[in-house]
Amino acid sequence: MKSADIFEFYRRLAEANPDPQTELEFGNTYQLLVAVTLSAQATDVGVNKATRALFEIVKTPQDMLNLGEEGLKDHIKTIGLFNSKAKNVMAMAEILVREHGGEVPPDRDALVKLPGVGRKTANVVLNCAFGAETFAVDTHIFRVGNRTGLAKGKNVDAVERSLEKKTPKPFRVGAHHWLILHGRYICKARTPECWRCPVVDLCKFKDKVLEKKKK
Repeated sequence: MKSADIFEFYRRLAEANPDPQTELEFGNTYQLLVAVTLSAQATDVGVNKATRALFEIVKTPQDMLNLGEEGLKDHIKTIGLFNSKAKNVMAMAEILVREHGGEVPPDRDALVKLPGVGRKTANVVLNCAFGAETFAVDTHIFRVGNRTGLAKGKNVDAVERSLEKKTPKPFRVGAHHWLILHGRYICKARTPECWRCPVVDLCKFKDKVLEKKKK
C-alpha cells in the first residue's frame, strides 16, 4: 500500500472513531495490566465479566496479594487457562510490590520481565496507560495488516515492524485501537464485511465480500 493510501486509510478510521479506546474495563494502570494479562486467548467481553467484581476489591498489587491465589481463581475461573494466569498474576503482584513500589513501570523491558507479560501485553499497557506509540499485534491486527496490504508480515513481529515503519505520525498512538476494532467488527476472519468497510477501495484483498449475505 502506498504512503498516501496508508495516510488515507488511517484518516478514515480516525474520522469514524476519533477517540479509540480499549474495550477492556479498568480503573487504573495496574488493573489494566491485570486485564490485558488475563485477555490472552480470551475475549475482552469474557475478561470484563470476570474482572468487574474483582476490581471492586483489587486496585493495587498489594490488594491482589491480600486476596490470595485461591481468591483470584474464584473470580477468574470462567476465563481460559485461569489456573496458570492466576499464578502469573500473583507472582506479578509480588514483584511489583517488591521491586517497583507497587507501581506499573512505564518501560517495556521492565514489563516483559513480569510473569505472564509478553511483548504484546507490554505494548498494550504502554499505549493505553502511558500514550506510547506502540503496536500490539494480535490476531485481528495481523489479519488486517496482511489482508489489506497495510502491513504485511509472516509473523506478528514482522507486522509490528512494518506498522512501526509505515504508520504516519498523527495516527501512531491510536493505530493499535483502530486496527483491532476494524478487525473485530468489520474485517472479520471468516467473512469480512467489505460491503460496509470505510477503506474498501484502498484495501488490496482480492476476494472482497461486497454484498451482505442474505440469511
